[in-house]
Amino acid sequence: MRASELVVVANRLPVNRVVREGATRWEASPGGLVSALTPLLKGRECSWVGWAGTTGTPPGPFEQGGIRFVPVPLSRQELDTFYEGFSNRSLWPLYHNAVRTPEYHRHWWRPYVEVNQRFADRVARVLAPHGTVWVQDYHLQLVPEMLRALRPDATICFFLHIPFPPEELFSQLPWRREILRGILGADLVGFQMPLAAQNFVELCRRFHKIQVRDDRLRFEGRSIRVGAFPISIDVDHWERLATAPAIERQAARIRRRLTPSRTILLGVDRLDYTKGIDRRLKAFDTLLAARPELVERMVFIQVAVPSRERVGDYADLRTDIERLVGHINGRHSRSGVVPVHYMYRSLPPDQLVAYYLAADVMVVTSLCDGMNLVAKEYVACRTDDTGVLVLSEFTGAAHELRQALLVNPHDVDGLAATLEQAIAMPRAEAARRMAALRRTVRQHDVYRWARDFLGTRVERASA
Repeated sequence: MRASELVVVANRLPVNRVVREGATRWEASPGGLVSALTPLLKGRECSWVGWAGTTGTPPGPFEQGGIRFVPVPLSRQELDTFYEGFSNRSLWPLYHNAVRTPEYHRHWWRPYVEVNQRFADRVARVLAPHGTVWVQDYHLQLVPEMLRALRPDATICFFLHIPFPPEELFSQLPWRREILRGILGADLVGFQMPLAAQNFVELCRRFHKIQVRDDRLRFEGRSIRVGAFPISIDVDHWERLATAPAIERQAARIRRRLTPSRTILLGVDRLDYTKGIDRRLKAFDTLLAARPELVERMVFIQVAVPSRERVGDYADLRTDIERLVGHINGRHSRSGVVPVHYMYRSLPPDQLVAYYLAADVMVVTSLCDGMNLVAKEYVACRTDDTGVLVLSEFTGAAHELRQALLVNPHDVDGLAATLEQAIAMPRAEAARRMAALRRTVRQHDVYRWARDFLGTRVERASA
């Protein structure tokens, strides 16, 4: 197997295997991690190690789009315990401020360890001498320490894409020392926000004997850099899509179907309890109840991307959201006028951008979010400086996108008032705000994120 100077390791490969008319091919999968990392890797001698999305014997390594993909196997039982269990019912809710009660089961921990070791073993085999490994996210927090034991010559970087909880929450985790020690195997540890990095350092002080000086930790004779590196998007890519004539025509068709005079509010989220979809729908319901005449003047489009459908909490959430949509439409619809259009599906990039272009107001109401790239994608697509962004103050993006209308999604009445403010905002003010948002997103794009995180090891593919 050919060795790579740079290896990205993540729970999933950024492609899905699909079969159409008897032919098998790999297609890009949706997701913030994929959209952020893929542009950085094309055209380089690099590998991406991850699960291929199916249980049993995985396919062999393959190349597509200039990236070499190295699948890692998962059994059905490991999918239940490592992924759906420990990763998404223990760590995910805990790291998102316990917005759902985390579950801690001993029989989930051992598969988490075993799968992390399998990933580390696979990376060690494909990494060139003195190469760089970029470990991604909460599924693989033990990999840095495991890989260091296998490949002490490697430069190991770890980035957490979701929030990192404060001491009083993280300390609940029975395997808190092991998780921290796993991450401390890295040379560079990155988080979305300074508070997350601070939480990590304070926990390492408590549970491991570390010394701290500026942004450096000293642990077992090694120096570890810890910092905040807010992730972003490939702005040029989204702008190219937004100005493509075919996509502009799609956006115009969407507006015509919904009546051009109606203000379009849009939500695009994975169907996850951290995204606050129910809060925004309740706020929309509250606004229509207070201002019933607005039902003729605005429409809410909610795109809910299927996620973790086998996990009970997510199946229940889907039922609750669809019941809420039915309640709102039953309460406020008039002949020929439906206030909420709900789609439970993933949209291909061209359709997604068409909806970004059609929408007058983008509504992001996450209860807790590491960054939220949807907000940045919407801003990048508004090349004419139109549109209004309503953004939860509990997203990482809120720390950068200060010209958005920032909201507390737990305050339904306040959110309803902000939606009313958004649809009534004068064009000049909306243009001023959007222009400022676009400058921020352009100045802090995905290439700057990678450059800040990995230094000179990663540059633009065109450089």
